[in-house]
Amino acid sequence: VLEKMRVFSEQVRSGEWRGFTGKRITDVVNIGIGGSDLGPKMVVRALTPYHHPDMRVHFVSNVDGTDIAETLARLDPETTLFLIASKTFTTQETMTNAHTARDWFLLAANDDAAIEKHFVAMSTNREKVTAFGINPDNMFEFWNWVGGRYSLWSAIGLSIALAVGFDRFEELLTGAYRLDEYFRTTRFEENIPVIMGLLGVWYNNFFGAETYAVLPYDQTLELFANHLQQLDMESNGKSVTVDGVWVDYQTGPIIWGQPGTNGQHAFYQLIHQGTKLIPADFLAPARSHHPVGQHHAILIANFLAQTEALMKGKTEEEVRAELVAQGVAEADLPLLVPAKTFPGNRPTNSFLFKKLTPQTLGSLIAMYEHKVFVQGVIWRINSFDQMGVELGKVLAKAILPELEADGPVTGHDSSTNGLANAFKALR
Repeated sequence: VLEKMRVFSEQVRSGEWRGFTGKRITDVVNIGIGGSDLGPKMVVRALTPYHHPDMRVHFVSNVDGTDIAETLARLDPETTLFLIASKTFTTQETMTNAHTARDWFLLAANDDAAIEKHFVAMSTNREKVTAFGINPDNMFEFWNWVGGRYSLWSAIGLSIALAVGFDRFEELLTGAYRLDEYFRTTRFEENIPVIMGLLGVWYNNFFGAETYAVLPYDQTLELFANHLQQLDMESNGKSVTVDGVWVDYQTGPIIWGQPGTNGQHAFYQLIHQGTKLIPADFLAPARSHHPVGQHHAILIANFLAQTEALMKGKTEEEVRAELVAQGVAEADLPLLVPAKTFPGNRPTNSFLFKKLTPQTLGSLIAMYEHKVFVQGVIWRINSFDQMGVELGKVLAKAILPELEADGPVTGHDSSTNGLANAFKALR
């Protein structure tokens, strides 16, 4: 499959692969959801400095028609390639968007045979792919046991290979492999993913920390926390052990975050002085892909300052002395001193790397994957299933025909019936 990905990506990037009118491909649209979207989208964004200068990669995931409509409005069907990413090729959101894309394309092409040059699939279901109209030769397979949140390393990463080139994609895989081997062979006492996992359990289960912040000081990592949300919360958001026993302890935390320094002007107030303990990971490159003026030095100064402030805080004595030196009136001190005191002792991990390259990114992603695995083992839960996403899907399939039918919806609880009927009245 990797060799097939190499050949195809090189054909598209070089201009050898042409659309139905003979024009080269300028836009690639990845249609998928969950792990078929979040991971590849994060990597493509993170590796923006390595992109092909004449090719744009787009991602459509939400079944909300706005997502596909706004994307298609910017595209030319003659120069657009669609990647349909679905293991089963039955995922409701993905296939709804895929059919809309196909209809849009055929309005221009007016020839089903043209689909072959503009649609490929990453899937395990050859029969469904063929029925959609995609040539089976344009299907990139992967093992059916590969979970979506762990799949960007597989054929699901085709959008990455198209964006940055297959050599860079292999560098991403190399970075992950090196971290895999490090994790496999390093003693626990010195093993970073193991230490991260243990620290997470320590704060989650013994200090009552319910959330975990991921704060990259690199704008191209703006989607990193989004990917880690699925990786961590879908893997370890479980209440039953591998033995089928309900747990009586906390398992996976809520993962969230955004790039610094934006977060400093949004939610760091709560991390510094709020009543909730929020462990946080800070990540930063020593070298920027865009060394503009003092920008990077200012960024890293903030990266270092925030972790120092969270660790050390500021005592009442320090605050009082500072305010007195500034000439603040004695009468104002009882109000100002507590408000300006920082408790400190807020836990953080700092990850400083030379530059965000494909190999470095691969290692970072794999590091968090292994951390999640370690915690799953400690909590005795299965980090590789996701049964919690199934119930809502089943209920949605039952509700859809009721919304499309005439007459009131009556087959559910009063709340769901009321909302469904309100929707039917408002639309």
